[in-house]
Amino acid sequence: MPAHIKIVAGLLFIIVAVSTDISNWPAFIAFFLIIISVTQVAKLPFSTVAKRSLIEIPFILFAILMPFFGTGERFEVGSLNLYRDGLLAGASIVAKGTLGILVAINLSATTTAREILRGLEILKMPTPMVQIASFMLRYINVVNDEMQRMAVARSARGFEATGVRQWPVLATAAGALFIRSYERGERVHLAMIARGYQGDLPKEERVANHAKDWITALSIPALALAISLLSNWLG
Repeated sequence: MPAHIKIVAGLLFIIVAVSTDISNWPAFIAFFLIIISVTQVAKLPFSTVAKRSLIEIPFILFAILMPFFGTGERFEVGSLNLYRDGLLAGASIVAKGTLGILVAINLSATTTAREILRGLEILKMPTPMVQIASFMLRYINVVNDEMQRMAVARSARGFEATGVRQWPVLATAAGALFIRSYERGERVHLAMIARGYQGDLPKEERVANHAKDWITALSIPALALAISLLSNWLG
């Protein structure tokens, strides 16, 4: 399935989930069942999904604290005094954030970075932003290799980062890495201009745009929207 269709379907699903009130818990149960089913169809290993979901931990920790702060109605759970509004807000952050992350994991695991950028370009995302993201993905490994070589050079000279006193050395290394990256970027830019670059890279292939792909992809957010509306109507 083309990347731009996946992106549209994923964004619409997230919009439906975010627009649904957290008190409508049957809808959120259905949302999670939908995204789990999509994950199963994509045949993503549970370990991969779990590892990539760890990025949500800071938000979960923040959400755990929210019931202890706020205004309005309070209630007791054992020896704890909690705010109802804070509890709902925390639950909303966790539920909606988890759904968004699962959608992003499914997209990134089944679509290459190059395909995602091509999809954003098809969806008329500003060309400069797409180009910047493209160059970042292309050369981030180059910068990482340069950083590793600098670390090896420091280790060969007996350097060990054991405390605050070593911070000036690390700061100098970071500055040198920035200058080297900037100079490399200048050389790459000049080389591209010499080859006729005018702000847009050539398209190597024509992306398919079949109606059946749109129907299949959009059926997921459509189902989520129907569940949300039906759940609200049933009260």
